[in-house]
Amino acid sequence: MLILRLNKAGMPQEWMNPEQAARLYCQDKVLFELGEGHRVLHGGWNRLGEQSRLKLSTIIACEGKVTDISGKVALTNRYLFRRDDCLCLYCGNRFAPAVLTRDHIVPRSRGGRDSWTNVASACQRCNHAKGARTPEEANMPLLAVPFRPNVYERFYLMNRRILADQMNFLSSHFTHHRRWDVAV
Repeated sequence: MLILRLNKAGMPQEWMNPEQAARLYCQDKVLFELGEGHRVLHGGWNRLGEQSRLKLSTIIACEGKVTDISGKVALTNRYLFRRDDCLCLYCGNRFAPAVLTRDHIVPRSRGGRDSWTNVASACQRCNHAKGARTPEEANMPLLAVPFRPNVYERFYLMNRRILADQMNFLSSHFTHHRRWDVAV
């Protein structure tokens, strides 16, 4: 289980393991907790035979500098295929990530950029059929509009095992034109 760390303004900063979160709790750097889930870490035993316990929330906000990481969403195939829900945006079929390809809507050979708004997940058959043409020229319309993920969507893309309360927090900030299912 990973814990979502926010800055004091409530912006996601990182996914951390429970041991890293425990360090922040012990250093009294946790400002507030969100979410309903908790994890209990068990520590050592004192001389009275009592074991120490530390209750960690699944979402914590911490002291520190408020940094804006919203513009830092790396375009990788892994994130692209998760953004597109492992669907070929031409034929609409779902594929394993290993079978999908990155298609440039405006082909690179024609000046198209390698950017979030110019790429789509495509199966090999559709990518080959489209070739170095635009979707309009190939008569292969896109099933969804490609978009650049915001910072909350970025944290969704980064973690494959998001807990329900973490997903509720993140998805409440998703771009309105896109809805991701929890069970990806």
